[in-house]
Amino acid sequence: MPVACKPRAPNGNGNCERHGAPHRSHFNLFPAPSDAYLSLVSMNDRAWFWVAVMFYGLSTVHSIFLLRGGFRQDNRVNYLLLLAGFACHTLAMMKRGFSLQRCPINNLFEATVFIGWTIVGAYLVIGAWSRVRFLGAFASPLLLGIGVFALMPGLDSPYLPQKPNFSGGLHSLHAALILLASGAFGLSAVAGIMYLTQERDLKQHKLRAVLSRLPPIHRLERITRLLVWSGLALLTGGLVSGAFWLRQRQGVFFKPDSTIIWAILVWVMYVVLIVLHTRFSHRGRRFALGAVGGFTFVILTFWGFYLLSGIHRTASIVGMNAG
Repeated sequence: MPVACKPRAPNGNGNCERHGAPHRSHFNLFPAPSDAYLSLVSMNDRAWFWVAVMFYGLSTVHSIFLLRGGFRQDNRVNYLLLLAGFACHTLAMMKRGFSLQRCPINNLFEATVFIGWTIVGAYLVIGAWSRVRFLGAFASPLLLGIGVFALMPGLDSPYLPQKPNFSGGLHSLHAALILLASGAFGLSAVAGIMYLTQERDLKQHKLRAVLSRLPPIHRLERITRLLVWSGLALLTGGLVSGAFWLRQRQGVFFKPDSTIIWAILVWVMYVVLIVLHTRFSHRGRRFALGAVGGFTFVILTFWGFYLLSGIHRTASIVGMNAG
């Protein structure tokens, strides 16, 4: 015997429904996004970079315990923390780049963010090899320092005009190669610090030098050398592309601008370091100190030379007017 429907409001088709049956108009295969999801999506690039710096801070704290323990175990926590920071870091750069519709290397904030991104990205590739994974314990304090410095309000200065432009490909290539070179030099300094740490422990006959899972010092020296060579190759490419970009914009291959002079000084410094290493047996401790000293010069002088530059202050405006 058919069951009669209880009196109730008709459904969307004008038919009645059984009591307790689900109302089809209320069933949704795609529920509305939650407030937490909407908050994440609406975060701007600086907010995502803040999250990345927080992960670098957690990695730094964890690295302190690794250093105190003498690297006696293959701990992946630090690698995962830097991986999470890199993901947020990349998202921050993507949001900034999509908002500008061009490569986000236009002021000191963006340049500093890019340098940090190249360092952590290169580490994640190299750190896939477990014997070199503890590079992260030395890289995380550097990344934290770069991140805190980048978040200083004065560095993210506005630049005009802000409209889409796709004519600055050569300038973007030049800037990217220079900053990638800085990242390679930064990692070479980190490997140099690891070399000096391991050498000191061996000379002092510390037990942790034997129990440590750090690579042997001869392997650390080879890693440092390869990173210096990589940085020098990238810097050379950056100088060549920058010369052609200058020729395209101003009709000359060279101008006595502060950043150009700085880049040439850095190039000469690392060429001398390589020559001393290959021809004059400038190896071991001296080569590691040279890598650390070289990057110290790079990181301490870049900002001042950049601020004094007339070319790079107006680069984005020149590119926009050309478009």
